[in-house]
Amino acid sequence: QVQLKESGGGLVQAGGSLRLSCVATRPVTELDMAWYRQAPGKERDFVADIVGEGDSTTYTDSVKGRFTISRDNAKNMLYLQMNNLKLEDTAVYYCAARRRTEVGGYIHWGQGTQVIVSS
Repeated sequence: QVQLKESGGGLVQAGGSLRLSCVATRPVTELDMAWYRQAPGKERDFVADIVGEGDSTTYTDSVKGRFTISRDNAKNMLYLQMNNLKLEDTAVYYCAARRRTEVGGYIHWGQGTQVIVSS
């Protein structure tokens, strides 16, 4: 099975930056991957994904121009570079993945890493 583990969360002041990492137990070249987040009292929401052999990326509107999703094939790593962080970015961030043969939504999830943005 595909196992995922996030890291890199922490406390940062508004306007600062963090880079989240997610290590996978399968080659990331075999996977479509995504970042989701869940703020206190809210649903888990899509943030960004990187899919297909061409590494096509998509971002939710609120993070466009600030966040960058990428992956390192040699290290089986997924990254989320987060710049110009805002208070509303505070959430638990989750790494997600699916094999390209698995039709439907993401079914493999990490445990999450907490990001707290302070004023």
